[in-house]
Amino acid sequence: MNKLRLMSIFVEVVECGSISKAAEKLELSKSVISLALKQLEQELHLCLLKRTTRKQTLTTAGSRFYLQCAQMTQQAEAAWLEASEFTKIPSGILTVTAPHALMGSIVVPALTMAFSDYTAVNLNFISDDEHVDIVQQNIDLAVRVGVSKNSNLKQRKIGQFSDVLCHAKTMMIDAQSVPYIAQHWQTEPIMQLFCCQQQQQQQQQQQKIQYQIKHRANTLFDVVSLLEMGLGVGVVPDFILKQNQRLQPATDALPSIANPIYVLHPYQTHVPLTVTLAIAAIEKKINEIVTNQ
Repeated sequence: MNKLRLMSIFVEVVECGSISKAAEKLELSKSVISLALKQLEQELHLCLLKRTTRKQTLTTAGSRFYLQCAQMTQQAEAAWLEASEFTKIPSGILTVTAPHALMGSIVVPALTMAFSDYTAVNLNFISDDEHVDIVQQNIDLAVRVGVSKNSNLKQRKIGQFSDVLCHAKTMMIDAQSVPYIAQHWQTEPIMQLFCCQQQQQQQQQQQKIQYQIKHRANTLFDVVSLLEMGLGVGVVPDFILKQNQRLQPATDALPSIANPIYVLHPYQTHVPLTVTLAIAAIEKKINEIVTNQ
């Protein structure tokens, strides 16, 4: 039996007043309690309790030892209580990473609203279009586009969006023959599908147009700025385009296939309450945006 266990049993015997009452409280047999006291005294080479059939009395060494052991058990109980509160009331630092587009439009609004009543929660947002190392950077929750190949992380799909080819409303040009503004993750050749209608057959068909990249930016918001200035066409997530008053979809351009949104975290068991609530809030926000489109 380890030392801390022996010390806690000793405290219970002293505070209960007898081995029998301590055994009843700890749900142990009297023989186990007696053996623990005997082992403790043997290891300390001290007599801690003078016991008779009717009474037990602390020795001088036992009194001093009891005070320190009692303080230890009080600190242990306080630590246990504080830790258990994490499963009841959200608290502590919650570090979340997401791409720029999802962070500003979805993650930040969702989490600031979800934890507005929990003053003990400190939100730490990391916007990054690259996939940062969740474990190394001590990140609690990551929101990403597309499934992750890291099998050590728990991940779940919580929504999706599509990219839409768009341009400034002030541009009155043929969207199929203008400069292309690319995000940093896009590589040439840039292909875009358009819906065209055959005049004779009155049937709709798809036409694929290839673009050459003219300008490039490493964040979505810089791409949006270039588009608003009328410098070309480019793709923007549908939920971002919906909120923008200066951009419009390119005529007859077909949206991309759905881009899945996943949440990832490193907790294999006992997921923190803050992480659970954060996932629910982000998923709710995504569903609200999709529903209102």
